[in-house]
Amino acid sequence: MNSPAVSFDFHRCLEACAQGDRSALQALYDHEGARMLGVARRIARDDAIAEDIVHDAMIRIWTRAASYDPARGSARGWIYSITRHLALNAIRDTRRETPLDESGIDSLATVPGTDDDRALWSGSAKIYRCLEQLQPAPQRCILHAYVDGCSHAEIAGLLGAPLGTVKAWITRSLKALRECLE
Repeated sequence: MNSPAVSFDFHRCLEACAQGDRSALQALYDHEGARMLGVARRIARDDAIAEDIVHDAMIRIWTRAASYDPARGSARGWIYSITRHLALNAIRDTRRETPLDESGIDSLATVPGTDDDRALWSGSAKIYRCLEQLQPAPQRCILHAYVDGCSHAEIAGLLGAPLGTVKAWITRSLKALRECLE
């Protein structure tokens, strides 16, 4: 494990990956793999899926390293953005594969756990339904802000949109989400 005093150069690592340097990818995995796995686990809530997500993220980082643009954000942010997006896609894909019918909804009442656990699950499903009602660009703004932890300026850079537009999308989207959740 690298000591905190040693600074890891993510930008240079991505440049080396873009040039086909496999040792750079290995160094990135050694340095960030555990944290990437933690992010994937928090989102997917499944160890096996999280491991697959990190594997897919490393492949995507390797194959797309040349597309990283430092003018659009930090190299580390780009790496975690890939991981988060793959994790969110995995959740979406899983949701599509197992639609709930009436018997599935009834079975939620018998899920082991506390009332707080069931309330959290119910609220989680509701926020996803509300997010799906947003237009794609504002939805990406919300996800970048609240899942990826990006600033408004970083989101503007990621989406190639004016900063004022991003702020307006976020403001309107938060209002719509509040109304949807009420």
